[in-house]
Amino acid sequence: MPKKVKVSELVKQFQLEIIAGEDGMKRVITVDDLYRPGLEMAGYFHYHPSERVQLLGRTEISFLNMLGSEERKDRMVRLCNEDTPCIILTRGLEAPHELVEQCNEIQIPLLRSQIATTILSSRITDFLERKLAPTATIHGVLVDVYGVGMLITGGSGIGKSETALELVKRGHRLVADDAVELMQTSDSQLHGSAPELIRHLLEIRGLGIINVMTLFGAGAVRTQKRIGLVIKLENWQQDKQYDRLGLDEETTRIIDTDVPLVTVPVRPGRNLAVIIEVAAMNFRLKRMGYNAALQFTNKLTETIADDMDEYD
Repeated sequence: MPKKVKVSELVKQFQLEIIAGEDGMKRVITVDDLYRPGLEMAGYFHYHPSERVQLLGRTEISFLNMLGSEERKDRMVRLCNEDTPCIILTRGLEAPHELVEQCNEIQIPLLRSQIATTILSSRITDFLERKLAPTATIHGVLVDVYGVGMLITGGSGIGKSETALELVKRGHRLVADDAVELMQTSDSQLHGSAPELIRHLLEIRGLGIINVMTLFGAGAVRTQKRIGLVIKLENWQQDKQYDRLGLDEETTRIIDTDVPLVTVPVRPGRNLAVIIEVAAMNFRLKRMGYNAALQFTNKLTETIADDMDEYD
């Protein structure tokens, strides 16, 4: 179900003054984009995004004040659409009485802020992005390894938390254990955090629950991290062919975002913490344009070609 934010939440968050349309405070905001109706003040409403929060700043109000009373009324009637969640005046500007009358008539909240238009627009957009962003909760562990958000997944009891503990001991940072709350931003990036109840906590079978921040200090934890790579731990299967070169780049879809995936088989004697550290460093190198597997393949191809030339 699409998320919604009530206009009353916006008023409370930014301490907005209610000028008119108070009975419409239960209207809902469904998109995080705002709109400044500039062309609409001149009468062009063909592509007016009425479902957005409408911001009226100094430019729009000064233009309105230049119009005659009938023109102003026409613009305000067309601006106040039934789909419009609310209209906000910035910089403490006075609202034209035609706008006040129309907002009262169809119960669209007319609000006012003392903050400058650009600053208020940025703050409201950030607030709405957080509130309206698609979210999910996934079973796993999220750690920050060399600046890369590593989401470790796998079956219960496979060693995710123990691996996270080893990574913390090696100087990396824990974000979440067991339950990872994911949020997808408007630019299709995934950010993970821990539920408040289990924040900074790590469950180790046989040992119980430990507080990582208390044991290792504030530098061993962080509240959220963008996810760059998913590490899937699975029990070693003798008859399964695992990627040995690293040329096959897998992805996994979380919410609506494709994230790079590395499958790591688990068996006695494998140091998972070291493997994950190397995976993080290799991921960073690939983003910088260096792919060791590709370089090896190219060199191998060149060597074979040279040998064939000598044979000929």
